[in-house]
Amino acid sequence: MTSYSKPLPIMHDEVTRKYWEGCRNGKLLLQKCQDCGTYQTFPRNLCYKCHLQKLNWVDSSGRGTVYSFSIVYRPPMEEFAPDVPYVVAIVELEEGVRMMTNIVGCAPDDVTIGMKVQVVFDRVTEEVALPKFRPV
Repeated sequence: MTSYSKPLPIMHDEVTRKYWEGCRNGKLLLQKCQDCGTYQTFPRNLCYKCHLQKLNWVDSSGRGTVYSFSIVYRPPMEEFAPDVPYVVAIVELEEGVRMMTNIVGCAPDDVTIGMKVQVVFDRVTEEVALPKFRPV
């Protein structure tokens, strides 16, 4: 595997570890509150809706729609320069949560709001797989 020069997520935090382990294993995990049933992502210590600490990790369907997006033409860091243009998007998952991600597997100009997408995992190191989405 080649060297990865872009920033990597912090995976050794107790709150986020399970999420990144899921990604490494090809699963998009969400937290779900045992009390009020709310799904959430990004990982937190407590439910953002009822503020209780009764959270379970559950498998996401991995399916969603593009809620919003932007095409990046000017990289934020030198390490991203080879990737431009690329799409940064907010994807609304079937479970109702929205997450920031990249759309891959199509030309940036082909991305549309409402486009159906499916999660794919980009293994960037032996330990890290990043969730991205491709058109269905």
